[in-house]
Amino acid sequence: MTTPSPSGKESPVLQALQSLLDAEHAAVYGYGVVGAKSEGAAKAQARTAYDAHRARRDEIERLITGQGGQPRAAAPAYTLPFAVDTAADASRLAVYLEDGVAAHLVDLVAASGGDQRISAAKWLQQTAVEGARWRGASIAFPGLPERAAPGGTAAGPGAPSAPPAGSTAKSGASHTGSGQPS
Repeated sequence: MTTPSPSGKESPVLQALQSLLDAEHAAVYGYGVVGAKSEGAAKAQARTAYDAHRARRDEIERLITGQGGQPRAAAPAYTLPFAVDTAADASRLAVYLEDGVAAHLVDLVAASGGDQRISAAKWLQQTAVEGARWRGASIAFPGLPERAAPGGTAAGPGAPSAPPAGSTAKSGASHTGSGQPS
C-alpha cells in the first residue's frame, strides 16, 4: 500500500491514479457524445468503450480509496476539444479520448510497481487496441505522442476538459484540455 508522503502530499502512485481517474471521468462523458453521434457498428463500439471506461473508472476509485486517498468526483460537464457534429467527428473524438487515457496510463505504469504496474500495462494495452479500432491503425507508442511516428495521429492531452466554473458546457467548443476538472 502506498501512503501519502510525510509532507502530506499524495504519493506519485496516488497522483497518477487521480490523474487517470480524471481522464476516465472525461472519457465516460465523451463516449456519451460519441455514442450519440455514431451509427450502426460504431454505436455499438461506442457503448462497449463507454462500459469499459466506466468499469475502469470504478476500479480506479477503489484503488485510490485503498491507497488512503479520496477519489476526485467527475465534473458536471466537460468541454469537448472540437465540434462533434458527424459520425466522423465522433470517431475522431473517440481516438482523442483513448489517446488521452493512454497518456495517463503511461504515467501510472511509470509510477507504480508489481501487480499494479501489470494491471496498468494491461489497461494501456486495452486502450491502445480501442484507439487503433477507432483510428483504423495502430501507433508506435500509445500514450507517448512525442514518440509516435512523424505525422502520427496521437493526440495531446486527450480528454475533454471541464468548463470553467459558472459556465455551461457546449458540444462543439474548440477548447482542448487535460481532462481534469478546473
